[in-house]
Amino acid sequence: MDVSEAIARRISIRAFRPDPVPGAMVADILVRAAQAPSGGNLQPWRVYGLAGAPLAEFKALATANPFGEEPEYEVYPPNLWEPFRTRRFQNGEDLYATIGIPREDKPARLRQLAKNAEFFGAPVGLFFCLDRKLGPPQWADLGMFMQNVMLLAVERGLDTCPQEYWARYPKTVAGFLGMPDDHMLFAGMALGYRDVEAPINRLQASRDGFEVWGELRGFD
Repeated sequence: MDVSEAIARRISIRAFRPDPVPGAMVADILVRAAQAPSGGNLQPWRVYGLAGAPLAEFKALATANPFGEEPEYEVYPPNLWEPFRTRRFQNGEDLYATIGIPREDKPARLRQLAKNAEFFGAPVGLFFCLDRKLGPPQWADLGMFMQNVMLLAVERGLDTCPQEYWARYPKTVAGFLGMPDDHMLFAGMALGYRDVEAPINRLQASRDGFEVWGELRGFD
């Protein structure tokens, strides 16, 4: 599989099979992902992985608090403007359409959202953290590291779902993992084998054409 194929195959999976993933495979993915670039080679990432009994214990803790906590950062800017508002709205509509949940069925939508707390049934949960004194450039570096993780997972026949949902649980995650006080949670990620029969996994999020966001100058 080449990089282009991995990029094309990678989607956010929201229904996983329970089949376990070997720890050696997870470790290998993370080590290889650490070849991601980072300004000044700061390598700002810190990663925690849960599986088996620890993952079950954590999920029980998270699902017991469906309302979450005060987040340490806003996942989306307030009063989202165009074109970002429409993109987010359409993505949500497309997602719920795959599982037949209409917009007016708020309880059903909340139940689907709550599946984040169970990592959508994935056998592995990852958490990505960084020193809280670092700034936006290092957050971007961490994002490149996470992208490497997702593409390497595809190469090995696995799938992922990056989850900024966990920004709603900074204290729960930090307390369970024993994170240093000077570190903060950025995001989580579900990792495992996709349930190919699940309708929700058929969603391929739309992308605007190059003419909307790109411009080339000085080329033949």
